[in-house]
Amino acid sequence: MQPYFLPYIGYFQLIEAADIFVIYDHIKYTKKGWINRNRLLLNGHDAFFSLPLKKSSDTLDVVEKELASDYEPEKLLRQFAGAYARAPFFDEIFPLLTEILMCQDRNLFHYIYHSVQLVCRYLDIQTEIRFSSELSFNQELKGQDKVIAICQALNADRYMNAIGGTFLYDRQIFRENQLELQFLQPSPFEYPQFSAPFVPWLSIIDVLMFNPVVRVKQWISDYYTII
Repeated sequence: MQPYFLPYIGYFQLIEAADIFVIYDHIKYTKKGWINRNRLLLNGHDAFFSLPLKKSSDTLDVVEKELASDYEPEKLLRQFAGAYARAPFFDEIFPLLTEILMCQDRNLFHYIYHSVQLVCRYLDIQTEIRFSSELSFNQELKGQDKVIAICQALNADRYMNAIGGTFLYDRQIFRENQLELQFLQPSPFEYPQFSAPFVPWLSIIDVLMFNPVVRVKQWISDYYTII
């Protein structure tokens, strides 16, 4: 799975549901993707937040990208504080967010991985996480072939991806490689977001700001369907 910065709850459902979660470090960075950005709630509407990056080649892998030298995590913290200061669990979650954003590592991949680690720790997700570069397979493979090779390197008999990846993979080819292909579909749910109409699938930070951690853990463990 690609690394994503403070992604939506489905990403953490996928981690929790897996026996081993493989996170790609050697994968091409995409400008218009979700690797270094996501959405929060601001004045009743969704708004983007992002990590600024140093200018560099568009062909670099995520692990080769660096945060911009003028990146100020305090500024991003103020953005979150302005958005969520009145949220019911702000006092509990803001220290976690501070620890995430004040990470001293300016490598994009390691900065994101640090955030994933801390959120998993907070939610008591015990799944083993491996870097794709640590595994013994042909690192030049792409797409479906790469996924199958990773599964074979781990002696896996099942591969699970987010529901958005259904068009990327062929079940028959997975069966031919003795692999069961599954997709995780998060179940829809709502919670009060101040007095505004509900905005779904924002960053996990939004979920944590408005809900007790016990409830969030239940949603992560139970509120999805495997297809």
